[in-house]
Amino acid sequence: MTYIKNVETLEELKKAYKKLALKLHPDCGGSNEEMAQLNNEYDELFIKLKNTHKNKDGETYTKETTETPEQFKDIINQLFNLKMDGVSIEIVGTFIWLTGNTKPYKDDIKALEFRYSPKKYAWYKAP
Repeated sequence: MTYIKNVETLEELKKAYKKLALKLHPDCGGSNEEMAQLNNEYDELFIKLKNTHKNKDGETYTKETTETPEQFKDIINQLFNLKMDGVSIEIVGTFIWLTGNTKPYKDDIKALEFRYSPKKYAWYKAP
């Protein structure tokens, strides 16, 4: 079974992974087997799409990145393991944004090396 479909860029891959991980992660009602298959698909597609991105006008371009597939998966899994009620995780381009009731989780979020944006009242992390 293929979980990730119709992705053309690294950003689309990350969004799809996060959405599927919310369904398939063992802590969210999925199984270890499903999550392992999702992780394998992500790794394969990451290598294929690693340097493919889209700009704000929807045009595809190539840019070298040193990010590894494990880095993004680890951050997403650590966020799920924190079980932060009232916190939304959003993938925007290469950024991960955390919004909502983040105050009780401030120290945990900082430990994951997120930064706070006072203008947006949100935490963010970029590779």
